[in-house]
Amino acid sequence: MTVEVGSKAEGKVTGITNFGAFVDLGEGQSGMVHISEVADGYVKDIHDVLKVGDTVKVLVLNEKDHKIALSIKQASDRPRPKRHFEKKPQHKPVVENFDDMMSDFMKQSEERMTTIRKNTEGKRGGRGGRRS
Repeated sequence: MTVEVGSKAEGKVTGITNFGAFVDLGEGQSGMVHISEVADGYVKDIHDVLKVGDTVKVLVLNEKDHKIALSIKQASDRPRPKRHFEKKPQHKPVVENFDDMMSDFMKQSEERMTTIRKNTEGKRGGRGGRRS
């Protein structure tokens, strides 16, 4: 059986490391499931999810130089939850004309400068207090 990228297969976990698990696919072929491809959520310790001898359904992600990359989470048929880091459609910002933008900038700039002046006015003079 030749492993094809994108195909699903069943295999047996033969070894577990800190970074993933090795899966025997039969006929002398084996692949590795990276810890990030074991479950939908964050997996701190792979031993909490898998153990040697478990039978797992995997999806073949990549095959290069007889090294086969596998995924357990992508092999499941259930829909995957939407991640918080996926881009959401964004609305286009309202485009203001240049004069409005410049007016807003000048207003904000003046407010910031006033705040800075107020906060630094009594703090000049270094170590001692005010000099007369």
